[in-house]
Amino acid sequence: MVSSLLTSSGSFSSQTYTQVCSEASCCTRCSLHATRTKAVFGQGVAPCSIMCIGEAPGADEDAQGVPFVGRAGQVLTMMLSSIGLSRPNDVYIANTLKCRPPGNRTPLPAEIEACYPFLLRQIFEVKPKILILLGSPAMKTILNPTESISKMRGRWVDLPTDYQEAPIKVITLFHPSFLLRNPSKETGSPKWHTWNDLQAIRSELNNS
Repeated sequence: MVSSLLTSSGSFSSQTYTQVCSEASCCTRCSLHATRTKAVFGQGVAPCSIMCIGEAPGADEDAQGVPFVGRAGQVLTMMLSSIGLSRPNDVYIANTLKCRPPGNRTPLPAEIEACYPFLLRQIFEVKPKILILLGSPAMKTILNPTESISKMRGRWVDLPTDYQEAPIKVITLFHPSFLLRNPSKETGSPKWHTWNDLQAIRSELNNS
């Protein structure tokens, strides 16, 4: 189910985190650079025990250069707060893409591939104990599963790396924007599942 281990090697292995961040701000690896206002690299401290990976910047993120600052970001902030985590000190937040796709469309495979070295370096720098994948694009990028997000969400996966002994504990959650479109809190709803998934994360943190 897991595509491969996470590796510290790659095109940025000889550069500092600051240099990689600077390169992302002027990246032209795919066509999205032509329509972006700002590249959105990440927010938080590194290393950090918790890392969240979302899909791609939206309009607010593109304008401010910070991930998850729009309506979905407000939901994510509340989700994290519900289990005692606050931004930016407790969580490092990034996306599979660093530039906004036109009209907030789903990232294309070629775009994700172009951005993957940046994401790989972020994970290496953050060295999270727990990696939270928000939505299907993030799940597919990191885990390459054969099942849908409705089957994968809430399931823990151990992801080995070549730079630390213990594997990263990975869990997939519904994306906050999906929760905005599905506001019901009834048993079995996306919000109900997400609440239970968050409690599983809190339990894992308490035991780590």
